[in-house]
Amino acid sequence: MSRDAALASLALSTRSLRLPTVKRLSEPLADEAARRHQSHLDYLASVLVAEVDDRDERRRLRRVKAAGFPRTKLLSEFDLDVASGVAPATLANLASGGYLERAEPVVVLGDSGTGKSHLLIGLGMAACEQGRSVRYVTVAQLVNELAEAADEKRLTKLITRYGRVDLLLLDELGYVKLDTRGAELLFQILTEREEKSSIATASNLPFSEWGKVITDARLVAAIIDRLTFNAHIIETGTESYRLKSTRAKRTSKN
Repeated sequence: MSRDAALASLALSTRSLRLPTVKRLSEPLADEAARRHQSHLDYLASVLVAEVDDRDERRRLRRVKAAGFPRTKLLSEFDLDVASGVAPATLANLASGGYLERAEPVVVLGDSGTGKSHLLIGLGMAACEQGRSVRYVTVAQLVNELAEAADEKRLTKLITRYGRVDLLLLDELGYVKLDTRGAELLFQILTEREEKSSIATASNLPFSEWGKVITDARLVAAIIDRLTFNAHIIETGTESYRLKSTRAKRTSKN
């Protein structure tokens, strides 16, 4: 078979088998294999490894897109020198993903600007890297989505969908007041996931002040109970992480 005929056959076969990376790299890798005097098995292994790596990367990108992150943040980018109250061992432990296996919750508490969302998104990105499905949403967005679903008689389906996600990230608990209906809808999500899948929550309020935004005292206690049982609790403090980080960068330049 001539080279052109072989390439044409490869194009047809890889299209039929849905192997776009093999199609793209088969010729250059064949040339490289010839230069290095590699065996046919070495060449075959190299093109299949490239296909697997590319496929894994495409899956990762789909998971990141499906998560709905508002921006990209990595745990490795979180400056522990600036956020001195956050224990490096705690972040390293969470980054490994063991808490997901045990369906343990994570709660991040601290004032505005102290890096809570960074940590939340970073946990989500790490979970995506580990092949987990993730969903990021603010508490206000989630409650509004649930209320609309309830009005349209599709609440059960939506709760089930949120229940299947490996890691649910709930940001900005405490910024918007929840009435009794909103708190009840949120509680249904927590109950659906309880001891089955992890939830990571960020709030600008200490637990003692959650009653300021959740108007039903009975639900406040129940929500805190669901979110804190066997939880990893991180406190980011009161001083702005962004401000301290900016100052630290300026100091390092001088």
